[in-house]
Amino acid sequence: YISPSAGLKFSDIPTGIDGLFSVPTAGIAQILFFCAFVELTWLPASQYDGDYGIGYFGGDIFNPEEKARKLNAEINNGRAAMLGIIGNMVAEKVTGQTMYEQY
Repeated sequence: YISPSAGLKFSDIPTGIDGLFSVPTAGIAQILFFCAFVELTWLPASQYDGDYGIGYFGGDIFNPEEKARKLNAEINNGRAAMLGIIGNMVAEKVTGQTMYEQY
């Protein structure tokens, strides 16, 4: 069950972006509060270059040029991922099919 009190099962949630609107408001609030908690307490961004000071797979990068290159690659990959998912959401709304159904 996704919500035992509402009798809502995971199988009742549609795929795609319409599934977001089927989740109870309390569930969406829990997700948003958890994301806010992580952003504000666990990984607070003291600098906006993507450097959280926790290293790179357990080790730190000491060469400043290599560190800048890897941070820029990470930021660019994140931007590309955001554009990709927005494109999938737009295509879903235009065609009426989820990404899985389109392929």
